[in-house]
Amino acid sequence: MDAIEFFGQSAGKWHSSRTTHHLAFKRSEIGESNIEVQSLEADSPQIIELCQMHEIDPSMAVGGSRVSWLGTMAWDKDNDENHEGNTVFAIVPDEDNPTRGRLLRERGYAEIVPVVGRFHMDDEGGLVLTTEYETMSSIERFWFASPNMRMRTSTVKRFGGFNSASFCIETRVEETGDNSTTQEINSSSTQEVIQARQFYSVLGW
Repeated sequence: MDAIEFFGQSAGKWHSSRTTHHLAFKRSEIGESNIEVQSLEADSPQIIELCQMHEIDPSMAVGGSRVSWLGTMAWDKDNDENHEGNTVFAIVPDEDNPTRGRLLRERGYAEIVPVVGRFHMDDEGGLVLTTEYETMSSIERFWFASPNMRMRTSTVKRFGGFNSASFCIETRVEETGDNSTTQEINSSSTQEVIQARQFYSVLGW
């Protein structure tokens, strides 16, 4: 599987349950978000504009996605936190290897700035994304436990020494015949998994 096939599996609506361990405070924080991923073709205006922003030939891109999200975290204060946004990313594989390359983004994961990261597909079918920012760096790994469940880990290393590590379980949201959704069906079991893992990062996740 190459990167464009991997991200194609992510198209749709997802419910994400996240546990973030703040190493400086030795504490874990739980959060949730709703995510929508829309696939973009290589010749879409958004992909072309993003490539031009990063001064990369648009013909080198093979596609990408538009991602929007709305979330909350346990330590949020009323009206002081905003976990809502959207971004576009484009996949630019290496010429000699479609499982490696550059990922162009309008805004990064660790800093809200346009950024270019490096991705590669690992031996277990996961996608690993490494991004260097001006004041920090991040490593993210994505993989599918099943077609409707995606896992994600991330670590952020700040140059001042404040680091964090996160683990996410993301379940696909689909309508069912009884007017419920897979989000509702899976939320209880997902929360049980999150509660069991919320301090796992203390052991070196």
